[in-house]
Amino acid sequence: MEFECQRARKIDLKETSTNLLSDHPVEKVNSDILISNKKSVSPETENQEIILKSNVKIGIPFGEALPNCIRSFSDLPSALISEILNFLDPKELGIVSCVSTSLYRLASEHHVWKEFYFERWGHPVPSINLGPGYSNDKSWKELFVEREFRSKTFLGRYSIDTLYGHTEAVRTVFVLASKKLVFTSGYDQVVRMWDMEEGLSIASSRPLGCTIRAVAADSRLLIAGGTDGFIHGWKVEDGNPHLFDLRAAQDQNMEFRVWEHEGPITCLALDCSKMYSGSWDMTIRVWERSSLKCLKVLVHNDWVWSLVPHDTTIGSTAGSGVYLWDTITGNLVAVIKSAHVGNAYSLARSHTGKLLFTGGEDGSIHMYEITRNVRCNIRKIATWIPHTGSVYSLAFEFPWAVSASSDGKISLIDIRKLLKTSKHYSADNTLKGNYLGQKNIEPPQRMLHGFGCNLFSVDIGSDRIVCGGEEGVVRIWNFSQALEIEQRIQTLRGMRLENRMRRRKLQVEMSGKGSQGEQCSVAAKQNQMNIDKNGWHNKRRVSGKLKA
Repeated sequence: MEFECQRARKIDLKETSTNLLSDHPVEKVNSDILISNKKSVSPETENQEIILKSNVKIGIPFGEALPNCIRSFSDLPSALISEILNFLDPKELGIVSCVSTSLYRLASEHHVWKEFYFERWGHPVPSINLGPGYSNDKSWKELFVEREFRSKTFLGRYSIDTLYGHTEAVRTVFVLASKKLVFTSGYDQVVRMWDMEEGLSIASSRPLGCTIRAVAADSRLLIAGGTDGFIHGWKVEDGNPHLFDLRAAQDQNMEFRVWEHEGPITCLALDCSKMYSGSWDMTIRVWERSSLKCLKVLVHNDWVWSLVPHDTTIGSTAGSGVYLWDTITGNLVAVIKSAHVGNAYSLARSHTGKLLFTGGEDGSIHMYEITRNVRCNIRKIATWIPHTGSVYSLAFEFPWAVSASSDGKISLIDIRKLLKTSKHYSADNTLKGNYLGQKNIEPPQRMLHGFGCNLFSVDIGSDRIVCGGEEGVVRIWNFSQALEIEQRIQTLRGMRLENRMRRRKLQVEMSGKGSQGEQCSVAAKQNQMNIDKNGWHNKRRVSGKLKA
């Protein structure tokens, strides 16, 4: 096929050359003139004459010679360059932006930065208005770089804030990062709201009548699940800076309680239109948020421990198995039997929904990849065994998977090295390989100690990790100090680089002036030598005349 195409192109070239020759009479070039003048022409003129002869041979008219210029990648149309940049990952796109000013503009303003951001972290948290002198308008590239830079601070320094208020063990914590709020509850039957930045208690509810094992919230709704099988909810209060008024007396317009589960509720989740609840009655119920009606009941064969919804699917753990359901049809899409030795207590999912993390009674954490083409497939990618006790809770914020265990430790796992530098996660070319086998078990990047036993719940924000356990206190691991230190280091590096570039520029200028001075001195010496030679010849002529 390739040879046929090349042959066809040669035939077309011959036809076009004959047509051009027939349409435009070619002026004959006198070769004798060219040869006679060859010694007196410059190399550039000689190159032009060679191009002229070659153009005459292929049929290009004498007066329509092609310009003698070099084309580069940046000379392509902007739309074509934009399409090419669409296939690069963030690192490659950043390298391309350093090539030239035109590529910097195209690469920095490319729409793919928005896709990169949404793929990893979803919609950005609105920034705080700092006043009229500051601008909150940032490009998607700036938002991506800032968030990527912030995610690296979990390997830096930290401080621990300990929050006191609960009188018994804390069973659940939930971080609402967009509002910088933390919600906690446990055996004392009270839901508490904390300021994540200041570490202060904002409000607490009245006792709800039973142990609260699950809490979930967004900017419009707060729900808590009790061991008596009910879901208690608070609606947002307009004008309240903390969204929900937990201290107020029971108000049917602002609070609600629904009963349909026949066992303790162990897990809750929210999305824009639905509520999800899992229970020890071996079911997951899907609720409509507006009417509070149960839409679907997903029946398992064991106690439901955790659930994570995404789009039209929902992942769940029951007993030792992992399940994936279609929330529209209510059908079971995929199942992993005996994912852990013992119960699979915890579950987490990436923002794209393609990466699934499970933690179990055996102290291990598994990472799976979900692909949906004609059918849904779940493939194990990596395994970690960071704990000696049961993994009760998991949380994921790209690129960190965080786990809390009954051994009183928190592990931080960075998944970036398991992912290839590709813009999209795919089953074929995104993950480096199958990390199965005991010898290929990945170690965690960091372990946080200093707790007693039985950490029941953990969650992660942009620069904080929040956990609660049997001690009855809430601890916030604050990594903002590491962020400030890293920012200072980056500023110093930038100043050093700027000074280095300034010195290099001065050196180039000085070397340029030096070369010009040398050229002038060489020219002066040559002139002096010519003068001396001419003077010697004149003297010789004069002496010759005198002799004659």
